[in-house]
Amino acid sequence: MTPFLPVRLTPGADFRSALEALPLSHGTDSAFVVAGIGSLMEVSIRFADVPDAVVLPGPLEIVSLSGSLSAAGAHLHVSVFDAAGRVFGGHLGYGSTVRTTAEVLLALLPSGTLTREHDVATGFNELVVRPLEGNP
Repeated sequence: MTPFLPVRLTPGADFRSALEALPLSHGTDSAFVVAGIGSLMEVSIRFADVPDAVVLPGPLEIVSLSGSLSAAGAHLHVSVFDAAGRVFGGHLGYGSTVRTTAEVLLALLPSGTLTREHDVATGFNELVVRPLEGNP
């Protein structure tokens, strides 16, 4: 398995769904999103401490993308800017449609290394790193 995977997502793709499918299609269920740029027709974004996502109309440019992908769920942060230069950032939601391109670099991890479990301190499902069997 190649540890780094550069990909281009094409127009019309659901940005989050396409990202979630990438690790499995390359032999693992775990990856970190190292970087991402591109453009969106609209973005579904959930702001800090707000339960529901909002859809911001585009066109929008992706300034940054980072996060983690695992079989237990994705945790993705995105920043975008509009034609007036206003910047918005938050958790990437479903329904964010690629406009012309999305260029993403993933760091693929061995299968089963990332999961999410309830954390009593935060009340959320948080990242847990599990070593592969036989590794400390």
